Amino acid sequence: MATFNFASIGTIKSCYQEKFGIPRQPRLETEALSELRLLPPYNDPHTLREIEQFSHLWLMFIFHQTQPSGWKPLVRPPRLGGNKRIGVFASRSTFRPNPLGMSAVELVAVCHKNNTPSLLLRGCDLLNGTPIVDIKPYIPYSDSIPQAKAGFAPAAPEVLFEVQFTAEAQQHCQQREQALHQQTGDSQLNLQKLIVQILQLDPRPSYQQQVGDRIYAMRLYNFDLKWRYCENGIILVLELC
Repeated sequence: MATFNFASIGTIKSCYQEKFGIPRQPRLETEALSELRLLPPYNDPHTLREIEQFSHLWLMFIFHQTQPSGWKPLVRPPRLGGNKRIGVFASRSTFRPNPLGMSAVELVAVCHKNNTPSLLLRGCDLLNGTPIVDIKPYIPYSDSIPQAKAGFAPAAPEVLFEVQFTAEAQQHCQQREQALHQQTGDSQLNLQKLIVQILQLDPRPSYQQQVGDRIYAMRLYNFDLKWRYCENGIILVLELC
């Protein structure tokens, strides 16, 4: 059996600090910007020459957090309710024989800081610190196949919830947004809209669909976002702490 070794060419800096809460596919949220920082010797500016001619890119990456758990021949996709098992190669499960993933993302800008290039991206579904092993341009005439069949995922997931904020959470959101504008330099970030995009598709595992007093939390940027599920399809954001 042939084996191959891959070097990480860069790492992702994103707002997602843990697996729970990350959109299950790229470009389901559009508000947060991510940065792909190239590592030596791949941070040579020549490696990115003409890349700005492309609006979107393919990122090939490593599922570094789930890699130690190994792979499974059968998996349970969330889109099938977490109950039906299908083959790993008929899914995008993170538990794969080789922990490789790919995401199509929008290229916002090519940045140069201290003579080191990086890529500013939109629509990433990647954990902060994700190792990137390759970058390829997205070619619309070849990569987009309008008549393609998509099995159990024929369309984007439906919005399941209306997201509301308590008065306290609304105030926290405004304060956090101002701080993030200063820290990240992203003056266009709409934090409330980002939170709505993340929560309205319901990040919970399929087996946790009950409504009750349980408080859910995820690490976003440098704070904990907390919410709970209410009746009538309402998610109530409680605080950003």
